[in-house]
Amino acid sequence: MRLSTEGLARASSRRPWLTIGFWVAGLVAGIVCIALLLPSALSSDRELPGSDFARGNQLIAEHLPGPEGDDIIVVRSDTQTSDDKTFRSRVEEITEQINRSGVARATNVYEDRRSALTAADRGATTISVRMLAADETQREEDVETLLDIVSAADGRGAFDVTITGSNILERDRSVLAAEDLQKGELFFGLPAALIILVLVFGALVGAFVPLVVAIVSIVVALALVALIGQIADQNLFIVNMLTGMGLALGIDYSLFIVSRYREERMRGRDKLEAIAASGATSGRAVFFSGLVFVLALLGMLLVPDSILRSLALGAILVGAVSVVAAMTFLPALLGLLGDRVNSLRVPLLGRTVDSAGAEGRFWSGAARVVMARPVLSLVLAAGLLIAASVPVLDLRIRDTGIAAFPDHLPSKQGFRALNEEFPGATAEPAQVVVAGDVSAPAIRDAIDRLEKSLETNAVYGTPSVERSDGNEIAVISIPLAGDASGDRAIAGIRELRGEHIPAAFAGVEAEVVVTGESAGTVASTDVMNRWLPIVIAFVLGLSFILLMIAFRSIVVPLKAIVLNLLSVGAAYGVVVLVFQKGVGADLLGFTQVESVESWVPPFLFSVLFGLSMDYHVFLLSRIRERFGLTGDNSEAVAYGVGSTARLITGAALIMVAVFTGFAIGDLVMFQQMGFGLAVALIVDATIVRSVLVPAGMELLGERNWYLPSWLDWLPRIDVEGTSEHSPPVPAPESGGVA
Repeated sequence: MRLSTEGLARASSRRPWLTIGFWVAGLVAGIVCIALLLPSALSSDRELPGSDFARGNQLIAEHLPGPEGDDIIVVRSDTQTSDDKTFRSRVEEITEQINRSGVARATNVYEDRRSALTAADRGATTISVRMLAADETQREEDVETLLDIVSAADGRGAFDVTITGSNILERDRSVLAAEDLQKGELFFGLPAALIILVLVFGALVGAFVPLVVAIVSIVVALALVALIGQIADQNLFIVNMLTGMGLALGIDYSLFIVSRYREERMRGRDKLEAIAASGATSGRAVFFSGLVFVLALLGMLLVPDSILRSLALGAILVGAVSVVAAMTFLPALLGLLGDRVNSLRVPLLGRTVDSAGAEGRFWSGAARVVMARPVLSLVLAAGLLIAASVPVLDLRIRDTGIAAFPDHLPSKQGFRALNEEFPGATAEPAQVVVAGDVSAPAIRDAIDRLEKSLETNAVYGTPSVERSDGNEIAVISIPLAGDASGDRAIAGIRELRGEHIPAAFAGVEAEVVVTGESAGTVASTDVMNRWLPIVIAFVLGLSFILLMIAFRSIVVPLKAIVLNLLSVGAAYGVVVLVFQKGVGADLLGFTQVESVESWVPPFLFSVLFGLSMDYHVFLLSRIRERFGLTGDNSEAVAYGVGSTARLITGAALIMVAVFTGFAIGDLVMFQQMGFGLAVALIVDATIVRSVLVPAGMELLGERNWYLPSWLDWLPRIDVEGTSEHSPPVPAPESGGVA
């Protein structure tokens, strides 16, 4: 590892133009690849292999191929009824415009009363719309045409015209994802990160270097997604995840290496030797941290959920590219810039340039105060985090539905109109797929029994049956009341599977599965409940092994795991408190919902463990380095906390800024993820770093580095190259700003 990181840094800095030329070529190729291939690599579909939901979709695709789902247009008026000539004329006009456009087939209640609805007060009716294009890309374009027709009709002649349904819902998800990316990461996260970098470096050039590395990493990683997406479609949210994580990781990794380079220059090394030394020390720590981050996310690739796998893949790719860029592209930039990395100093902040690597008195002083009363400090801090974790006992895992969408979106407006005028109607029915010879009397009788058993239950609407041409399958579409991801719909799916279907099809030779939007929500919830313990065990076990090898201690990894669990528990608890219970949700601009998005808990857990290792490795390596030089545990802890204060604080604030960009968006799932990550990182960089780590290390003393003799065969990694690149003792004390 020493040869790879130091050697890469040395080689890249000695041939900077060649190295930068290689990355520029990759950047150009990446931009071309993204422009040509990325749109076709992304999909809004969700796959849950092995579930009834997936099996039902497969049977429908094989025997009833064609466009997915119906959309519903609601036409209503406060002054007219559906019996009035003007009302009918308006409905027929909209229907004709849609059919004439060629993008969809529309049917109204005046043509076929079975395909559309009329409100009890006759003040509203519906138009059933089925998109004609089977190709997803073409369907996206056709949906925009359909929305233009609806928008033009809305408000004309005192008529309120809205639309909702699966195709409109997917369109609005895509729009929200793009808007959140622009508003959160580009307009907030990126500028906020730049401001923090200026505060940390005190110079504009040094602040821009990590941003350049991050942007290059994001573009290259997105190009890889575009290529991989030609083999297997990726969920469209991968772009948001990759961009945000790329900003956080690319900047953080570069921050550590550039800061170490400046330290080495302050100690008198020449430019190339300082770059090599930073590669051998911080570059090695970055490599190890990146490895931990990537491996921590690998467990999520095992979970049979296309959304979680896509998000994990995006984070893994940009994490790996960021590490490679930090070890090659960044040294090449430093080789060209040299001390010009400190150029364009900012007034009042420029003095931080000359205090690189100095011990910050505030944080080291705080650590000494904590170590003077370690038991009290430990109990108070741990008690606070445990108290914050208590709401996690009420954690509910489930996908959030259309009810959590912003009110200005067409799908939400149509959903509200549909529920107001037709409380039992839905644009997202449950689909019971019956496979077998559906023309056989036994199966026909079973379908009839199922339909009759649903008549007295208000959750279910009137079923409709569609059979394939060869009678291989029958699809029973059953409307479910309310939001497809709401409590009533979910209870309806579970009751359908657990009671109605078994009773109706008892003794009948047929395969019966349930699919549809609500069934997908049930399937994703069950998948996450089953896999969350496995993901947690995978990450904990991997973290223990890697930290044990890195620090040749069994105490350090055990303590790190406990501290990380406290941070994650607090983050989970606060997320539940804010989003499920609504405490402070309005104040923070968040949407209160009934549950936490199903993929958020495992993703949050894996990412937090991977990211927190950055700070833990960086801090503990400095502490161990100092302890090896002085043999004084308390002094080593205080020095380690103080000397890493500016970097860890800056790195944490950058990550918090980036993840806050997620939280200020409109997609509830990303609000939950961004807020949870921001809370955990703040806790990790403050309470954990300044209280729990010093208190724990003071109590354990030399036992921190205990390794049983029978594990002495473990390799000596020396994570930050401390044996060869140690600072002089004693280190200078200064008032460096954290």
